[in-house]
Amino acid sequence: MAQVCINSDYSEWGSSTDAGERARLLQSPCVDMAPKSEGAVSPGDSDRGTTSTLGAICIVVNACLGAGLLNFPAAFSTAGGVAAGIALQMGMLVFIISGLVILAYCSQASNERTYQEVVWAVCGKLTGVLCEVAIAVYTFGTCIAFLIIIGDQQDKIIAVMAKEPEGASSGPWYTDRKFTISLTAFLFILPLSIPREIGFQKYASFLSVVGTWYVTAIIIIKYIWPDKEMVPGDILTRPASWMAVFNAMPTICFGFQCHVSSVPVFNSMRQSEVKTWGGVVTAAMVIALAVYMGTEDVAVAVARAFIILSVLTSYPILHFCGRAVVEGLWLRYKGMPVEEDVGRERRRRVLQTLVWFLLTLLLALFIPDIGKVISVIGGLAACFIFVFPGLCLIQAKLSEMEEVKPASWWALVSYGVLLVTLGAFIFGQTTANAIFVDLLA
Repeated sequence: MAQVCINSDYSEWGSSTDAGERARLLQSPCVDMAPKSEGAVSPGDSDRGTTSTLGAICIVVNACLGAGLLNFPAAFSTAGGVAAGIALQMGMLVFIISGLVILAYCSQASNERTYQEVVWAVCGKLTGVLCEVAIAVYTFGTCIAFLIIIGDQQDKIIAVMAKEPEGASSGPWYTDRKFTISLTAFLFILPLSIPREIGFQKYASFLSVVGTWYVTAIIIIKYIWPDKEMVPGDILTRPASWMAVFNAMPTICFGFQCHVSSVPVFNSMRQSEVKTWGGVVTAAMVIALAVYMGTEDVAVAVARAFIILSVLTSYPILHFCGRAVVEGLWLRYKGMPVEEDVGRERRRRVLQTLVWFLLTLLLALFIPDIGKVISVIGGLAACFIFVFPGLCLIQAKLSEMEEVKPASWWALVSYGVLLVTLGAFIFGQTTANAIFVDLLA
């Protein structure tokens, strides 16, 4: 029976032993990896959530969708067509699903309940800080992208309803892009972002998933029976180069990146077991894959409201993860414990949410091009999918107290090295491309 010891050296954590929202760092340095008996109750069991398996699937799918729904056609075009895009997705899904399972495994081993806390506990202080900074940048940028998408879809819906050309300068003040984005954000996104727990998102996420299936169905129907006025364009059948395939990866990573929010979702489940979680994420990825494969055409105006719904419910999930990082950094800086006055925590949470919300809203109002946002943060998605789960897997296996290492141990360590190498390559290539092509061009 293998036993995993996760960073049992308390001295490396500095002045505070608490890392973040709902955190209990090093709560259980050594965790027996054997299955719990039915009568046994671990210290963390009382804190387990009430999210069902179906609810967890909906949250994971919703975390994947959002902005990726509208960017996959461009990714397929860059990759060289539908066949190349699907092949690339299928190959990457193996790593994406395995990364989610690795995170759940390490979450159980370390008794931590958010992505950054798992990395802190398993990989140590330096990697943990880098992970927190990466999450803060990624979630902040993604929230900006979500707001830009809302504005884009609302502009098209208003143009159809008013029977005016899209982007026409004339029109009532209440159709102005800045006003519609702000109104939608204040009425829907802000109320969904303030609650402390992530489990309640299962209800909004279910509606979002139903909406995206509706979008997919409408587009497939329109593809089979197109409008007579529509003139089909040329369809790519092969990539222009191997570099073009790699350039499609950040969008695919961005579209399937649900890893940052996966650990809180895993710990909010009634049956938070790695085996059950493997089924959840596999089902969620299959649903997301089906949705992405069905949207390889121009979206019709009647489905844009459902796209807005998907993005509206994705923003709070990403904000939850970003806020947890900010909370952890603040508590560690002040040397404050997590178990403190509830009123102080609520006031701090509301203030953090308001500042985050207002900053992302202001930037979204003055950054009209979502492509520039995704080009910058797309490479970070590869880090959350490949690099950090790979590092966690390597460290977890190295921490096992076994005198003789079986072949499976070496296979898992080698797989961890592969994840880190592949993720570092994608991050470096896409980030360099974003800087020299998209930002400096």
